[in-house]
Amino acid sequence: MTSSQDSATTACDLVCQHLVRAFGAHQAVDDVSFEVPAGRFFSILGPSGCGKTTLLRMLAGFETPDAGDILIQGRSMLPVPPNRRPVNLVFQQLALFPSMTVAENIAYGLKRHKVPASARRQRIDEVLAQVGLDGLGHRQPAALSGGQRQRVALARCLVLRPALLLLDEPLGALDLKLREQMKVELKHLQQAFGTTFVYITHDQSEAMVMSDQVAVMREGRFEQVDTPEALYHDPQTPFVAGFVGDNNQLEGVVERQEGGQVGVRLSGNNLVMAQCLGPAASVGDQVSLFIRPEFIRMTPLSSGSLSADGMQPEGSSMHCQAEVVTTLFDGANSRVELRIGRQTLMARLPQDASSVHFHPGEWVALSWATEKARVFSGWAS
Repeated sequence: MTSSQDSATTACDLVCQHLVRAFGAHQAVDDVSFEVPAGRFFSILGPSGCGKTTLLRMLAGFETPDAGDILIQGRSMLPVPPNRRPVNLVFQQLALFPSMTVAENIAYGLKRHKVPASARRQRIDEVLAQVGLDGLGHRQPAALSGGQRQRVALARCLVLRPALLLLDEPLGALDLKLREQMKVELKHLQQAFGTTFVYITHDQSEAMVMSDQVAVMREGRFEQVDTPEALYHDPQTPFVAGFVGDNNQLEGVVERQEGGQVGVRLSGNNLVMAQCLGPAASVGDQVSLFIRPEFIRMTPLSSGSLSADGMQPEGSSMHCQAEVVTTLFDGANSRVELRIGRQTLMARLPQDASSVHFHPGEWVALSWATEKARVFSGWAS
């Protein structure tokens, strides 16, 4: 490795190089490489069984890679046992000691590291203040709320000042309202401590809200590593387009090409334009078109509003016709289920005084900005 590569590696708290881990014929982690710069909140997002927990266990030292290397602050961790790695792990089950006070729970790791009593007291007081539990060190865990117990578990790890804090779906056991609150608190805590967080989850909302970068994982590999904004607005694979956020997926056949855009014939004789990603699609190819519900605009269908081929350009928008199936109240929005030929999709409309009310059986014209619709070759599963 050259000196410039050395400096790039040490600027990252975590560097993983071509990691592989198999269990018999099952490839749980398949040639995964990535870097996490110091002080970042990095999430690994994917469905159950995609390999994210196996990857986290390799970082912690509980699993040994079949191939590849793990460097933390520039040092290979392969020969380092779990108890000597500069990492701490927060599990979904917090595993606080019920017979110990909050301060004693936090002190447990410091004692094992033989930190002197006077220094322990100072660091415990500091970390309690940082996690918003100042003055609660004398309480038992049972006397705390769920959110407070979560902060104790984080404080117990952060007081040891690890290079990496690994979090294994720590919010999964919380109720919905508390989980929403803790997402914000976790982000604030990570920023306050400046510790590098590596967080695994199957909950896209957690990853999108808290993270600086997110790796979307599928079948042992990373599909895309990007900012939450880029994953949402610029997915690079059909899996990412379908997995991150709500998205409509429609199947069609390419009928025309115009630069980086294609005209896709949907069922119901609708022809719409969309941006083509991935391998170039040729006329006659089967493709999957993705359009997010909030990007769809709806207007009552008037006579002559569509051309004979089911498409009418209007600035950068394209129109097609659809039948309203049902309208669902969803708090700040209404969700409208629509049918285009044999396929269904969902539009999301804001709840405001100007919102038009649509009824089942009504025919409407749909429009969206062409660049908001993404097309991938093949029919995505």
